[in-house]
Amino acid sequence: MLIIEWIKWLYEKIIYEWFFERGAETTWTYPTYPGKFGGAWGYLHIFVLIFCALTIVGLFFIYKYSKNKEKTKKIILISLSSLIALFEILIRFLYLMKRYYFVHPGYSYMNVFWIMMPKPWCAISCWLAIACPIVNKKFFYNLTSISGLICTFIYFLHPGVGYNYVIFNDFYSLATHAILFTTSISLITLKFTEFKYKTIWKVAIGFVLIYAYSFIEIFVFKFPEHGDPLYFMPNGDIQGIINGIIPSFGYAHYLILYISFVLTFINAFYLFSLIKKKKTNK
Repeated sequence: MLIIEWIKWLYEKIIYEWFFERGAETTWTYPTYPGKFGGAWGYLHIFVLIFCALTIVGLFFIYKYSKNKEKTKKIILISLSSLIALFEILIRFLYLMKRYYFVHPGYSYMNVFWIMMPKPWCAISCWLAIACPIVNKKFFYNLTSISGLICTFIYFLHPGVGYNYVIFNDFYSLATHAILFTTSISLITLKFTEFKYKTIWKVAIGFVLIYAYSFIEIFVFKFPEHGDPLYFMPNGDIQGIINGIIPSFGYAHYLILYISFVLTFINAFYLFSLIKKKKTNK
């Protein structure tokens, strides 16, 4: 009987409520369920950052002291990419179940196409990370590392979800950002990337394609929610945060800041690599 009760509890609390978010009308909604993890820069936030740092260092030492470095770093990359792929599959399975099986009222706007496509910048970067072992090109590693670090930098600086609630959606966001952050830095520390100005045009084309996809999302697909996947549209989340600090900060100011930040962020990798190379050659 005890085993049966335990299985029933497991189904109701872990599968039925936590994963599928059933009963959301009462106890599991985002606004009403009490925060348990301290929010942004609470203890879970700091713990995750420390865990990511320790994982990155640990993976580097595994690579550094391995007998077959090439094989080791490929195994690490495939493992990280597979973890991201697992979460991407799980979240889509969850959305499909909530939309078409449980008919959750909060997901009525979704269709199969909306569910399957990557939407915010971090999801797009996750798909790049998943494709890394398949593409296996330096420029693609560069693109994935930079893109992943831009969006995870913004997320960990001011996370919107993942640190206040305990449903699977938030766990998914927290886990994928942590794995993507770890993957993006590990691509550099494990020497997958090679930042040379003579090949920066390939990464530039990659970003042009990412932005082109973003414009298609906004103006062609017109996805409800995630209407600003790369955070450049007027009155977006990031501009709202800045406006909370500087009320007079208009969209023109934000756009100048946004473009400057993205270009500087991308250039920093190549500039640092060039400076490092010159110091090594002295």
